[in-house]
Parts: sequence; C-alpha cells; structure tokens
Amino acid sequence: MNKFIAKYTLLFSLFAIFGCSTTTQIAALKPEPDDASPLVYENSTSFISLPIKIKLKDIENQTNKLLNGLIYEDNNIEDDDIQMKVWKLGAIKISNEKGKIKTVLPLKITVNYRYGINKMGIQLYDTREINMNGVVTLSSSVGLTNWKMNTDTMLQSLEWNESPTINIAGKSVAITYLINPAVRIFKSKIENNLDEAIKKSMDFKPNVLDALEKICTPFQMSETYDSWLRIVPIELYTTEAKLQKEAISLDMGLKCNMETVVGQQPKNKLDRDKIILKPVSKMPEKISANIAAVSTYQDASRIMTKNFQGQEFGSGSKKVKVQKVAIWQKNNKMIIALDLLGSLNGTIYLSGFPQYNDTTKEIYFDQLDYVLDTKSRLIKTANWLASGVVLKKMQDACRYSIQPNLDEGKKNMLTYLKNYSPMPGVFVNGNIDDIQFKKIQLTNKAIIAFITVNGKVDVSIDGLK
Repeated sequence: MNKFIAKYTLLFSLFAIFGCSTTTQIAALKPEPDDASPLVYENSTSFISLPIKIKLKDIENQTNKLLNGLIYEDNNIEDDDIQMKVWKLGAIKISNEKGKIKTVLPLKITVNYRYGINKMGIQLYDTREINMNGVVTLSSSVGLTNWKMNTDTMLQSLEWNESPTINIAGKSVAITYLINPAVRIFKSKIENNLDEAIKKSMDFKPNVLDALEKICTPFQMSETYDSWLRIVPIELYTTEAKLQKEAISLDMGLKCNMETVVGQQPKNKLDRDKIILKPVSKMPEKISANIAAVSTYQDASRIMTKNFQGQEFGSGSKKVKVQKVAIWQKNNKMIIALDLLGSLNGTIYLSGFPQYNDTTKEIYFDQLDYVLDTKSRLIKTANWLASGVVLKKMQDACRYSIQPNLDEGKKNMLTYLKNYSPMPGVFVNGNIDDIQFKKIQLTNKAIIAFITVNGKVDVSIDGLK
C-alpha cells in the first residue's frame, strides 16, 4: 500500500512538473488568400514637361553642310543677254534678329554679259565675263508642323564688295542696273534653297525620339529592393516654335504613366511609330508624376518579421516570440500570419485594413483583430494572448515604414535629374519639390502604394546629328 501511494505521488508530481511546463499547441484555421485579383492596378496619368532647344549654331553648322558649291545656274543668254552662275563663297552665318532668323550668305557670281546691236539681220555682239563677290542677307520666320520645323525666307538685301562694271572701249561702265534685275531672277531660288536646307537641318524628330527611347528605358531606382522606374508614354504635346536669344525653343510635354516595378528589369513600352505631336497653346511648368510603388507581400513579410525580432508578447511566465510573419490579401483585408514559439506554439492569424501614416511614412493596419477562428481558439487555450493589451502591442509591430523607400527613391530620382545624359547630346535636369502619398490598393500579389511626385524636368537636346 505504501509502495502504491509512493508511486502515485511520484507520478502526480512528475505530471505537475511537466504539465506546468508543457507548451500549448494551436492549430487555427488558415484564411486562404484570394485568387480573384491579378497584379493589375489602376494608375492615373502623369505629365512631364520637356522643353526642347535647338541652338542656332547647330542649325548654322548643318545648313553649311547641306548648302554648298553652285546654288544657281542660268545658261540661257538669249532671253536677257545674261548668263549667270552663283556659288556659295564662304560660311553661312545665322543669328537672331528681332525674333527671326537672319542669314548672311557670301556669294561669288560669274556673269557673262552680251552687249551689241542687231540691225537689219546683222548681229554685232561681244560677250564679257564678270566676276563679282557679294553678300546676301535673308530673313526667315519659324513655324512648326507635325514634327517639321519650317521657315519662310525672304531676301532682304544684296551688297556687292565692288560695284559691277565692265570695260568697254577703254572705259569702265557700271552695270549694276543690269545685274540687280538678274539677281531678282535667282532670288526665289536662293530663298527656296535656304528654306529647304534649314528644314533638313532642323529635323529634330529622330533626336527627340532617341531621347524618349532612353528616357522610357526603365531606370533602376534601388538595387537593394530591385525596383525600377518605368515611364509609359501616351501622348506628346508641343507649343509653337519660338526664336528666343540664340536658340529655337518649343515646349513639349509627355502625357504618360509612371510606375515602379519590383523584380527584373521591365520592357520599354515606347512605340516610336505611334508617337504624334499634338499642338497646344500652353504647357504646365511642373511635372506631376503619379507613381505606383509595388511592394510584394514577400517583401513586406520580410520587413515585418524584422520588426518582431527580440520582442516577447504575454504576461508573467506565459510569453511567446514571433518567429516569422506572412501576409496576404483576403476580401480586401490584409491577413497577417504570425508563427509563434514559446508558451504557445503554432500559427495565429490577424486581419486588418492597410492604412498610411503620412507623419511617420508607415503602412499600418487599422481595426486589427484576430481572425474569428483564431480568436475562439485563443479564448479556449491561451486567453492571456487574446487580451487587448497583447493585441495592441502586436499591432504596433505590424507596420513597416516606406520612408527609406521614399528617401532612396527621391535620391535616385535626383541623380536622374542632375545632368543625367541617357545618350550623347541629351541632358536631363530638374528637381523634386515634394513626394505625397495618395492611396493603397491591394492585389493578390502585392500592396500598391500610389505616390505623387511634384517637381520640374528639363530635357535639352544639345546638338543636332
């Protein structure tokens, strides 16, 4: 009897000891994620101002390449007793004069002048060759039609280095009165030639499209998060071309979507063949970029897991530590799975609505509570964990800051806007005034945070190819 009592006492003691230290297990029902919403999100359009400047010096260089040598020839002497050839003698000089392009063109003119009489069927003629140098001054107004810069050129003056004369019977005879009317004959030819040369020299479409090609190439904003900024063009606007100082300027604006993509580098979505210029009277000075920042649930889970490291939840001897966090979407709410180790082992589930704290730049979860099945099981097995105090402490850890993302994004964008040259001759400059949070959208794979970036972008083309 005494042996039986001793054995029973020993077993009871062991049960008490091990029973007190036994960890409670929980097997809460997992709320399965939704499959309905793919990773497609609404995005609002953005506008980027793209002022373009074409230097008169570049136009001058191109025009000199295109307009060379013989520019006019008249071999018929029978109509007016004059044969004429006109050459470009020196470099063309182009400048701004009262809002119009002033072109100074040095010329060499060779004239074969026939003089004499024709009486009673008898022709008594002599022909003299006259070589003259002069300078033609032309004025051109500037216009723009569907990618084509065009000019309307008028000859303003023709000045001879020396008055045109010929030597007849030992006397120098002025023939300006004969030459100048002949000049009027080739006037339109020079005007048309210059218009055509300037038109070709100011074909800026390839340059702009090449620049857009590079600008629309996804730009890596963060190597750490493997995030990319992609500009998806929609339409391109332009104002009328204006001659200001020593450059032709026109304001262009790109209507586009700007998005942040996480993962491998996305594709360039510029279609060069579909971009057309739409004329507008005025362009806004600042950019308003609506950027979709994609934060995958995997990334968010990793960050939140770090938030829980080293923290204990409970009271007295009953405490747990969160080993791992996993989140997903269900019914427009966020499910937060916490893997616990300690006085309670297993996975519990919370749900809440994602919100954004503009002051702390954090995403947190409003109305956070245990999923119904989890709550009922905690009440039965670990009521101490179901208390509001513990839940509040967990809620404080269920958040993650996007401030580092915003700071890094702004830093990288400023690098992009500080004399960034995506290609030779094209420079991107600008500034960012502010980054503002707009809204959160949930998908089955990610949290989409929409932010608005205000600032200014200047894309200059330095030199025409």
